[in-house]
Order: sequence, then C-alpha cells, then structure tokens
Amino acid sequence: MKLSDLIRKKSRPFCSVVIVAAGSSTRMGEDKLMMPLLGVPVLARSILAFDRSPLIDEIIIVTQSEKIVPVSQLCRDHGVEKVTKILVGGETRTVSALAGLSEIDSRARVAAIHDGARPLVTDEIIRAVLHEAVLNKAAAPAVPLKDTVKIVKDGVVVRTPDRTGLAAVQTPQAFWPDIIKGALTDAINHGRTITDDCSAVEALGVPVHLTAGSYENIKITTPDDISAAEAILTGRGER
Repeated sequence: MKLSDLIRKKSRPFCSVVIVAAGSSTRMGEDKLMMPLLGVPVLARSILAFDRSPLIDEIIIVTQSEKIVPVSQLCRDHGVEKVTKILVGGETRTVSALAGLSEIDSRARVAAIHDGARPLVTDEIIRAVLHEAVLNKAAAPAVPLKDTVKIVKDGVVVRTPDRTGLAAVQTPQAFWPDIIKGALTDAINHGRTITDDCSAVEALGVPVHLTAGSYENIKITTPDDISAAEAILTGRGER
C-alpha cells in the first residue's frame, strides 16, 4: 500500500454496509438472488460492488436460515473479502435490516443498507451517498420519475400529483448508525410498515438528502428485469 493510500484510509470514516437478502422472491417464482446475470448470480454482483469499493470496510449479509450455507459458498466462490457476518433475517425487511445493523462494527460512522436484488449499483452511486451521509446524517440515491403517477382508489383515479416534485428512491441508503438503528426500532415498536429505510428516519423528523441515482440501478423483481439487467451489463462491457 502506498503512503498516500494509507493516509486516505486513515482520514476517512469507517463504513459498514448491510445487504438485505432475506426476501421470498414471490413475484419471480424462484430465488431471484441466485439467478445468473451473464453467469454471475444477482446477489454476488450486489456484494462485489461493495467488496470492491475502497470506501467500504465491512459487509454484513442478512438472509434466510436455509440460505446461510449457499450464501457463504457464493462469497467463497467469488473471492469476496469484506463479508464479516452472514445472519438470519426476520419476517419483515425492517426487522432484517435492524438485525444486520445491530452487528456492525462499533467503529462504524456510516451504515449503508442495500437491497441484494440491486446488482447494478455503481461505485459512483456508492461514493456519492456515503459522502452525503457523512455530512448530513441520512442520504439516498434517487432519480426523477419518468412516468406520470396516479393516486387510485378502488380502481378509479383520484388525482394526478405533479411529477416534477416526485423522485424514485433507490439503495444503498446511508445513515449515521445511531439514527437508523433508533428509527427502525421505533418503526417496529409502533407497528409501522415501511417500504424503505429513509421512511423510518423521516418519521423521526430527520431530513434525508438525495444524491444522483441511476436508471440502470434497477431492482430485480420480475423475469423481465433479468433480461434488462443483462442488457445493461452488456452495454457497460461487463462480464
């Protein structure tokens, strides 16, 4: 390691990432996280994006109990170096995320949470959201909505919100550890159903700062998403 690299490493905060991979893949019909993207499983690509980032110090994976051994083998097969723990998640994403956060290193000054089903996240997205979280406590990547959104009740349009004020939020979402742990604990204790981790800190009055996401940072949900992801990877020249 060069002296300049050592100085940079010592001057930056310790960063942990929790990768949530405990979903049931009901809309896919099979385990989407183990499906290949140009020969590399979805989850492996998600993990490797953080394993290769010089800003990430540790990775904790939260999955289902029956996947502990397969996920461990996947990490070995792909030469992953930064995974420190593989844990069993809970019944909800919120419980799973909190389980992972409860095991991060005490030195962590930033904790990121990422969906295991977002395998196309880039180093640029990771860097931007971590930087913003260090400065402002909570951050997430987002992109402007392309489609018009309708508020619907019983199959009938109630109103059409102004699209210019709407954004699609992605992961990784990054926070000061005590803030996100407290926010998720509060959400669980009050029985609130949240669809992303930002919602939990927003409920406590903590502003979330948005960074530039990417329309390529898609979440694998349906079979069509596999084809789209492979097309993106091919366009990047990746294998």
